[in-house]
Amino acid sequence: MLVRLMYASRTADGVDQDALLGILRQCKENNPQTGITGLLCHCSTSGIFLQALEGGRAAVNRLYLKIAADPRHTDVQLLSFEEITERRFAGWAMGQISMSRLNPGLLLKYSATATLDPYAMSGKVALAMFDELVATASIMGDRG
Repeated sequence: MLVRLMYASRTADGVDQDALLGILRQCKENNPQTGITGLLCHCSTSGIFLQALEGGRAAVNRLYLKIAADPRHTDVQLLSFEEITERRFAGWAMGQISMSRLNPGLLLKYSATATLDPYAMSGKVALAMFDELVATASIMGDRG
């Protein structure tokens, strides 16, 4: 059974750009082995993560529990968890949304302000925003 999980978190104090690149590298190395795909959005100015994970229910649950216990994340909040019939982000072991190339109008379309604040979004709205980011090619990283 396939599921999609979306969560938000904040970067813990002391986590620098090298550590963030390490997280992304670790995702790209480990996720294919467990059948997990998805997207990661990190805003360096606010320190907020927004991530969608897709894969088998057990694998996604294990990874989410690991993320929730990771000291590099704080304020981890589950935004949505749903059974799915197909993946939306199958092309990425872990695609990364480039905030520097993001049109602020796109954020404004889905939230009250032009800043990334998944804590003020429903999981459904965050997923719609991710879908538009994919459609507008705002994703960095190798596919598949």
